[in-house]
Amino acid sequence: MDNNSASDSNKKTWSGRFNEPVSELVQRYTASITFDRRLAEYDIQGSLAHAQMLAVQGIISNEDLTAIQRGLQQIRDEIRNQQFTWLLELEDVHLNIEKRLTALIGDAGKRLHTARSRNDQVATDIRLFLRAAIDEIIDLIRAMQHALLNLAEQHIRTVMPGFTHLQVAQPISFGHHLMAYFEMLKRDIERLIDCRKRVNQLPLGAAALAGTSYPINRELVAEILGFEGVCGNSLDAVSDRDFAIEFSACAALIMTHLSRMSEEFIVWMNPSFGFIQLADRFCTGSSIMPQKKNPDVPELVRGKTGRINGHLVALLTLMKAQPLAYNKDNQEDKEPLFDTVDTLTDTLRIYADMLTGVQVNQEMMRRSALRGHATATDLADYLTKKGIPFRDAHEIVAKTVQFAERKGCDLNDLALNELQQFSAQIEADIFAVLTLEGSMESRRHIGGTAPDQVQAAIHQARQWLS
Repeated sequence: MDNNSASDSNKKTWSGRFNEPVSELVQRYTASITFDRRLAEYDIQGSLAHAQMLAVQGIISNEDLTAIQRGLQQIRDEIRNQQFTWLLELEDVHLNIEKRLTALIGDAGKRLHTARSRNDQVATDIRLFLRAAIDEIIDLIRAMQHALLNLAEQHIRTVMPGFTHLQVAQPISFGHHLMAYFEMLKRDIERLIDCRKRVNQLPLGAAALAGTSYPINRELVAEILGFEGVCGNSLDAVSDRDFAIEFSACAALIMTHLSRMSEEFIVWMNPSFGFIQLADRFCTGSSIMPQKKNPDVPELVRGKTGRINGHLVALLTLMKAQPLAYNKDNQEDKEPLFDTVDTLTDTLRIYADMLTGVQVNQEMMRRSALRGHATATDLADYLTKKGIPFRDAHEIVAKTVQFAERKGCDLNDLALNELQQFSAQIEADIFAVLTLEGSMESRRHIGGTAPDQVQAAIHQARQWLS
């Protein structure tokens, strides 16, 4: 028998109620097979578990179960080998697989849909898909974190300017700066783990909206499929997509973090900064300016973040006015969700690789830190420790900075007698405080930029990842 060649392949499974066929335009407009075929593996996985439960409960025979298992395995092989014929007139992934199964094994294939609806079936498929995606994304974030740690460990003592308002603020370790992104990604993983708990609840058994009169065992299906529990209300189980929205919010935050790092890479590659270079494989040139090396990958990460944010808003908008229970609107949940998963996984993969090719110009970083009076706060702290109230010390240092700017030098370049014009409390030990390294070393608390604290943070991060 040719694949999907049943003589009544154009007949809808629900067409008995209708007197005329759906128009070709409506058929194309309402069909989802062009994108939901991606759920085929999960649809088969859910169907196998459902069939096993039906047999255990005596709803179908063991002979039917064996035939269903054999048929679904053949369909799975056909799909994996790209030998399966997807038919638009069969609307979606569920009916395509069911039609092929019936063609292969006869009436046993028709019995598979006992005690379920496409409503709870698709909700189950999406949850299975998203659970697998979350697991993969967590692994990819961890790979990126490893790359971050390797780069940070090389630059524990590399001095760079820390910025606020993109103005030089205080000297920090470049390794410390990178570890800020490790912490962001750590929270991203924690959010995904928490989100996964709500994704990992079984809708199957809710049927169309009210449950089923058959003596099903939902807990058995949940156990077979590895769900942590079952959705507690049949209406909610088939109609809400809050778990997908929650995931999309997590994804938007991850992309936001990656976009912030991308923005910094773009700025730092600019010759006015010259802090880093990215490997050539992550950049492109100009068709007219031969000297150009454009940071295309970070720029695209920035742009794709807006795309992911848009998908989140789309899903929120999709759900905002739907009455209970299932509505056809929910067919529109898949494309934004699929694209969010694809975009995020591709971005994480490329970012982990890109971090291995970051070349750091330590001299440019140091030179930039010396340009903005980055140790001014250290001078204020020094005076405060000498007994001067901080607000008074702040004013003294502000005037000292003005003096250094008029001279065109950094605070550290001022002579002792010049510094003492502004406070008699300043002594020769001030120069240990005003150096970039001295400033970094003084911040020796947990979370500070002192090199030994950065090393400790990297060590704890590696333990967390192990």
